[in-house]
Amino acid sequence: MNRAGGASAGSLRSTAAICAIAVLAGVVIGLIGGAFRWCLEAAETVRADLVEWALRLPGPGWLIPILVVAACATVAALIVRWEPLAVGSGIPHVESVFLGEARAPGLRVLPARFVGGVLAIGSGMVLGREGPTVHMGAAVGAEAARRGRLPDSEARMMQTALGGAGLAVAFNAPLAGVLFTLEEVTKSFRVQTVLATVLAAATAVGCSRLLLGDHPDFRVGSVAAPDVAWLPLFIVFGLVSGCLGAVYNVVLLWLMDRAEALDRVPAPLKATVVGAVVGAALCLAPLTVGDGDVLTQTILGGHPYVLLALVGLLATRFFSGPLSYSAAVPGGLFAPLLAVGALWGALFLGCFEAVWPEDVSYLAIPMALVGMTSFFAATIRAPLTGIVIVCEMTATTSAAVPMLAAAAAAVLAANAIGSAPIYDSLRARRPAESEA
Repeated sequence: MNRAGGASAGSLRSTAAICAIAVLAGVVIGLIGGAFRWCLEAAETVRADLVEWALRLPGPGWLIPILVVAACATVAALIVRWEPLAVGSGIPHVESVFLGEARAPGLRVLPARFVGGVLAIGSGMVLGREGPTVHMGAAVGAEAARRGRLPDSEARMMQTALGGAGLAVAFNAPLAGVLFTLEEVTKSFRVQTVLATVLAAATAVGCSRLLLGDHPDFRVGSVAAPDVAWLPLFIVFGLVSGCLGAVYNVVLLWLMDRAEALDRVPAPLKATVVGAVVGAALCLAPLTVGDGDVLTQTILGGHPYVLLALVGLLATRFFSGPLSYSAAVPGGLFAPLLAVGALWGALFLGCFEAVWPEDVSYLAIPMALVGMTSFFAATIRAPLTGIVIVCEMTATTSAAVPMLAAAAAAVLAANAIGSAPIYDSLRARRPAESEA
């Protein structure tokens, strides 16, 4: 009995220590992640003003955005050369550390991800903020575990929990951050992991809101729940989305292969070229580049697009995201995926409306929401995380049932055609210590 009581007391002390470390580390990533988002928002404003000013200049003023974005991409690539772990999303590395395939990220990841991410994402490349924020959270968690002298298994769990807190800050979505850790990374629901992730995410989001305010990322008006009679349409949409998500993953990996095959070209020069392409797109068609939040907001706000415009935007962003990722600079995949999903939902409904005899315009916003979740589920293969992210980012739950049905259909379709989850593919591409 005494031995059992001593073990129970030791377990209680260990859990209490883990919770305390999670809270303290959550404060740190909340402030860092909040500052990162603030800088990205400021960079977006500066970028828009720069393009507007440059296009008003006499002569080839359009060269200025091209040169600026190319320079930002080059510097971001040089930062990756200084800290190789800063490349790409960072989420595959977090997963590798949890699986024991790689060492935990050090504190050098923080300035590399922060500065490199602001330069790459802020300049207009089609990359998401969540990957760098998750990786910064993981680095904070790993350092907190070292200072707290946690054993190896608990240290790996801590960096994972703080990675989830980073995702929560990136999207102002604490529940999604918790689900991301449990569904995507650990694929388990151990009590200590749940406690650490919940406390870290809650603390981190609370601190980030001190800098950013408390409001959903997207403003969505009142949305009526679609009638259950439309459920077969959403399921068919989900099945097609699963196939489309599988194609997106193929395009992403193919472009990465093409970039890596140019092994004689220095990585910073490759990033320079991609940055120049993005800079040109900023001048010609700004909605085709950037993280996609502005485009997603216009669709969720009910802005009408003609079918031809939707086709052009979807086709362009289907390649501009993978192209930007192939530049091997700091930046993630989530936000661009959500924009592609919203576009795909709008296009699908537009095509359906062209042949359906009745007005179905009231399904526009629900279909965009379902597009975001089903495309996310098809590529990442974390359907619950995708659904909760969209619900928290839009403060809307009226389309929850179609979201569930379409996300399940998308996962089934993607699995049926043999498509691997994108982070599994990215994790398998490189040796554990140099994964993106």
